[in-house]
Amino acid sequence: MASPAKPKPENADLHNEIRRLAREKNAVILAHNYERPEVQDVADFVGDSLGLSREAAKTAADVIVFCGVHFMAETAAILSPGKTVLLPDLAAGCSLAATIDAAQLRSWKAEHPGAVVVSYVNTTAEVKAESDYCCTSGNAVDVVNSIPVGQEILFLPDMFLGAHVRRVTGRENFHVWMGECHVHAGISPDNIRLQRSLHPGAEFLVHPECGCATSVVEAMSAGDVDPEHAHILSTEGMIKRPGVSAAKEFIVATEIGILYRLERAYPEKKFFAANERASCVYMKVTTLPKVLAALELMQHRITVPADIAARASVAIERMVSIGGTAPSTPQGPGVDPGE
Repeated sequence: MASPAKPKPENADLHNEIRRLAREKNAVILAHNYERPEVQDVADFVGDSLGLSREAAKTAADVIVFCGVHFMAETAAILSPGKTVLLPDLAAGCSLAATIDAAQLRSWKAEHPGAVVVSYVNTTAEVKAESDYCCTSGNAVDVVNSIPVGQEILFLPDMFLGAHVRRVTGRENFHVWMGECHVHAGISPDNIRLQRSLHPGAEFLVHPECGCATSVVEAMSAGDVDPEHAHILSTEGMIKRPGVSAAKEFIVATEIGILYRLERAYPEKKFFAANERASCVYMKVTTLPKVLAALELMQHRITVPADIAARASVAIERMVSIGGTAPSTPQGPGVDPGE
């Protein structure tokens, strides 16, 4: 396992104590791209939902401290039933996951008997248990393409990601749940136009959950946006892109937490948020003191009932087995997150 990043001086004592406890308790610390910089620094791995799910599934650690949101910790608990999964703050929810519950999904399925259900990973374990496949933004297109053409599909819960997948795959009989992430929905075409006018030479990297994705794709198709300078990418795709691009500046349309990882990976390049207010309050509730308390007190343990876990694991394992994004990034000197 690679060593975590060197902490900033003001965080050194907490960082070192967390790392000591992690070694003592044989714990691995996983952090999502949108977490606070100091939380990313203390983690063994930083990545998107799929990359962290893969790390949770293969880790030899006894304890998984998941610095993310509740549904991610649930996924880790399902993939690693014999391990202790801790969420540093139970308030770490998800506005997107809250847009649909298992009862609503069962009703939707009843309206479309025989349809295949593809659920974005930003869903509860109960919703995953009602699904045939899970996916992330990184492998959603691959997951849908793995399903026979002509098969009716119910895609949930993100309407922007669903519209993107339907457009890319050209699928018919493709129904999308009208849910949204409050952070990505808040990034508007006006934000994009402003930033592109301020940074005319910058590449534009947009997450497919972002509400502006639809208008950007349409503008690209119409020739109004140069496709060489606009890219619709998963978060891991965003991490890789600057490493293969000659551009020196990038406008990033997703949650602002990813800027820290980009700046660490490519210190010679500049990154600008499409909307500086695009911050997820749920991701930011996790702090170093809470990570320390999770290890000291072994709190808050996330478990999933066995029957729900058994059903949800089928959809999750299909997600983990299908490609489409890079694995999460081990932390430490000399590691290139663009690989």
